[in-house]
Amino acid sequence: MSYNVLTGSLPSSLFNLSSLCTFSVHKNYLSGSFLDVDLCHSWPRLQFLSLTDNKFTGQLPYLSNCTELVILSLSQNKFVGKIPVDIGNFKNLEELYLDFNGLTGTIPPTIGNLSSLKSLGLTQNNVKGSIPRDLGRLSRLVKFLIRRNGLSGPVPPEIFNISSLQVIEASDNALSGKFPSSSAVRLPSIEFISFANNKITGHVPSYFANFTKLHSFQVKNNSLYGPIPKNFGSLNLLETLHLGGNQLTGDPGVPTLDFLSSLFNCPFLKELVLSENPLNGTIPNSFGNSSSPLQLFCIDKCQIKGHIPKGIGSLKSLTRLCWANNNLSGNIPESIGGLERLQRLYLGNNSLEGCIPDELCLLRNLGELSLQNNKISESIPNCIGNLNLLQKVFLSSNRLTSSVPLGLWDLENLLFLDLSINSFYGNLPPSLSKLNAIQEIDLSQNQFTGNIPSTIGSLQTLSSLNLSQNFFTGSVPQTFGDQLKGLELLDLSFNNLSGAIPNSLEKLKFLNYLNLSFNYLSGEVPSGGRFVNFNAQSFLENKALCGRREFGLPPCKTHRTQKSKVATRLLAKYVWKRKRGKTPSSVEQLTTVEHIVISYQELRRATNDFCESNLLGVGSFGSVYKGILSNGTTIAVKVLKLEMEGAVKSFDAECKVWRTIRHRNLVKVITTCSSPEVSALVLQYMSNGSLEKWLYSHNYCLSILQRVSMLIDIASALEYLHHGQAEAVVHCDVKPGNILLDEDMVAHVADFGLAKNLAKNKEETQTRTIGTLGYVAPEYGSAGKVSKKGDVYSFGIMLLEIMARKKPTDEMFAGEVTLRQWINVSIPDNVLEVVDAGLLSIEEGRDMNATESILVSILEIGLTCSEEVAEDRMDIKDVVPKLKKIKLALQH
Repeated sequence: MSYNVLTGSLPSSLFNLSSLCTFSVHKNYLSGSFLDVDLCHSWPRLQFLSLTDNKFTGQLPYLSNCTELVILSLSQNKFVGKIPVDIGNFKNLEELYLDFNGLTGTIPPTIGNLSSLKSLGLTQNNVKGSIPRDLGRLSRLVKFLIRRNGLSGPVPPEIFNISSLQVIEASDNALSGKFPSSSAVRLPSIEFISFANNKITGHVPSYFANFTKLHSFQVKNNSLYGPIPKNFGSLNLLETLHLGGNQLTGDPGVPTLDFLSSLFNCPFLKELVLSENPLNGTIPNSFGNSSSPLQLFCIDKCQIKGHIPKGIGSLKSLTRLCWANNNLSGNIPESIGGLERLQRLYLGNNSLEGCIPDELCLLRNLGELSLQNNKISESIPNCIGNLNLLQKVFLSSNRLTSSVPLGLWDLENLLFLDLSINSFYGNLPPSLSKLNAIQEIDLSQNQFTGNIPSTIGSLQTLSSLNLSQNFFTGSVPQTFGDQLKGLELLDLSFNNLSGAIPNSLEKLKFLNYLNLSFNYLSGEVPSGGRFVNFNAQSFLENKALCGRREFGLPPCKTHRTQKSKVATRLLAKYVWKRKRGKTPSSVEQLTTVEHIVISYQELRRATNDFCESNLLGVGSFGSVYKGILSNGTTIAVKVLKLEMEGAVKSFDAECKVWRTIRHRNLVKVITTCSSPEVSALVLQYMSNGSLEKWLYSHNYCLSILQRVSMLIDIASALEYLHHGQAEAVVHCDVKPGNILLDEDMVAHVADFGLAKNLAKNKEETQTRTIGTLGYVAPEYGSAGKVSKKGDVYSFGIMLLEIMARKKPTDEMFAGEVTLRQWINVSIPDNVLEVVDAGLLSIEEGRDMNATESILVSILEIGLTCSEEVAEDRMDIKDVVPKLKKIKLALQH
């Protein structure tokens, strides 16, 4: 009666069949309980009973008198209660399956009396307690299945001495202790071992390699430690090895993970998962031969360093490569194109450089490409359109430039596309509408221009669209509201959009997040539909908008149009409201890289109430504190001293600058907070502090290569400020204290409190505020002229300071001689007398003549940048290639 659609309870007439030996009704829809039924009295000769995969409820059937029972299968029902102690009475029982029920209590030690038992299945119940040592007496046991219970305590060593055992499946419990010593282990028949997701400690014993029939060994997510045994490579039948989520390592003192070479010799190995272990080594070049059946190779979050070996292309059967979240460097090798069956490529969160090789386009089965958070540069290969099975593309936070290849917009199976935080430029083509399956698009923090294509409206599966922090112009397409019925997130902030907000957006029933801030939108903001849930954060800094008071906007005039008289800068609005006794918005959002809104209360909590122990530094107009948000994100909070003269103007300047700029070497503003209690900028946290700290601390000494790399970072940021947009930005305060270093020692320019915008085609402007003494260009003081050449002068002085480790205000320059003059008269012949002595001590291994030549070349750039006459100074865009050429020489 198995495999039918039987329903209801068992008819009472069945219990009159006294000679019944076999009863099987598995895989039906039968229900009811056995509370008042004595099956053994009704069926005294019963040998085979299967009620599997039905809907029976209540306690397990009373079966203690069924002495001839050989197979008992009660799995996949809704039985509850404890496993009866008298279950040990079945001397002839060979198979006992109680899996997938709701059984509780403990495993009765009496099960150890089932001397004929070959299979014990208790998978996925609520059984707790320890594994009874009595089970070691089950000398004929072949399968021991106890996965997904609440079992705890150590695994009895007796279990490892059942010579008939072929399968141990004990994953997803709370088992602890260590594996037994080799003398207590005798498992000659074992084929499958899984203790995954438990609390087992100690080493992975090398004796597991003696189990010659073993094809699957899974101990992921425990607390194992020590080196991974090399002799696992001798397991000729091994197919699956899962060791992830432990504290396992390679051989101590050996930089190369040699055990991998051994494992690649396993002729049948298909799955190798070592993720989330502190392996802390490099991958060997040897990957065995091209006939390797390896399909899954995961070593993500393992502190892997070095390059991706070129031999990776020999793993022809590989379908998933998970090497993300490591310290990999160098280029992606062209040989990766040999992975012809690859479906998932995860290399994100490393330090990979160079370009994406064209050979990647040979991976015709690729469904997911994840390269985010690296240092990959140049462009996306034009051939990417050939990968028509791609569903997910994650390339965010790299250094990619150029326009997006048209082929990318032809990927009709694409579900997720993230190109954010790069330097892509150009227009978005109408052909973007070919992304028929797309669900999420993030192109934020790039340099895209032109109109937003109305054809995006045809992407009816789209739920999230983020085009923020670009240079888009034109209007918000009407089609968004008419066609994007499932849209949940829309972020168009920090662009140059104009015109009215389409009323059609009111139709978007699922829209939970809307940000149109920092554009040039005008007219009345819609107030119906989901707009009733939005507030001022969605519409900040659009000068000509009007609408509901909840939007922080002036009311619309009914009979004539009028330009909005709302203040256009965050702090000005705060002061305006406070003077009139109004309560300002608790948060004024400046940028929404992660769509976060931070209140004053959250800032207090994050900084321990602006505690002095959190203080990172103090400037002219405020203090900077370290903070940790509730989600774990570390931030820097710049709190303005509003009582200081110039503080309002400084805050205003920073807001104005951050409205339009974005570059990888500029410190990012996450948001702002303006309230009666505080006005603050929430900034990206730079874990290595300021360049000034590194220069003048006795604990640090930067190499020549590090200093040149930082100078390239700074010059690249200035080049972007001066030449990367329609209106140039002059920083006006370039100095080591305003250069911050991230965890990778990449330099970021910070503090735009004195910055000035230059009108298009205008080379200079006037100012009454100057930068820091010693770095200020001569023309600032004499004529109050602010120009790009002034930043170049400050950069030149800073370069000389970085190489000499002497401030321009050092007491030795208190007389007639300046830092620049001192260096100018000393090169080329006496260059070693003016450069940082500590720098020379760590460069002892270099050829001294070559080093002197390089040092002279660097200092000459600084001298040319800091010429007295502005017209004689280099342009910053000419500085960058010169420094890059020097860096290349240092690397060879």
